[in-house]
Parts: sequence; C-alpha cells; structure tokens
Amino acid sequence: GIFLEGARFDCNSHQLEDSRPKELFTDMPPLQFLPIKNRVPNASDYRCPCYKVVSRKGTLLTTGHSTNFVLYIEVPTDKVVDKWIKAGVAAFLALKY
Repeated sequence: GIFLEGARFDCNSHQLEDSRPKELFTDMPPLQFLPIKNRVPNASDYRCPCYKVVSRKGTLLTTGHSTNFVLYIEVPTDKVVDKWIKAGVAAFLALKY
C-alpha cells in the first residue's frame, strides 16, 4: 500500500487533512494513474513526494533525483499548499527501513 506521514487522506471529502493525534502513518486509498497527453496539473493540489522507504534518503542520480524517490502524487487540498510542505508531508511504499 501507500502510507502518508504528516497528514491523512479523508475518503469522505477526498482531500488531504491534518493527522489525528498519535497517528504517525495513515493509509492512502488505492490510486489509479491515467496518462493524459499535455495535461496541466491543478496548482491548488499538493504535489506529495512518494518514496520507497521512510528514510527519505538514497543515492543521488545524474537526473538529480534520489534512488529512493518514486514520483509526485497530486493530492487535492482545501488548504494552502505551503502548509503541507512545511509539515513535511510525504508518502511511502514501505514502512520498514
């Protein structure tokens, strides 16, 4: 599955919300990726980085990305995107190091 740290995905409102107390990691619902040619992303969505493991570190490639980085997941939110950036919200594919 995909796990969120620093926030939670509310399945009722379909957007990013604050974490509940004492809840470090939360499950993301299943995602469907649809390729769309020349798609313009919604500027109000949070581009949540997705990593393989929780450590968020890896070897830097010539492309400038870490070997631990997978992709950005665009998550809808009704709050300012900077709130989630400052909170360090990220998604992970595995919780083991």
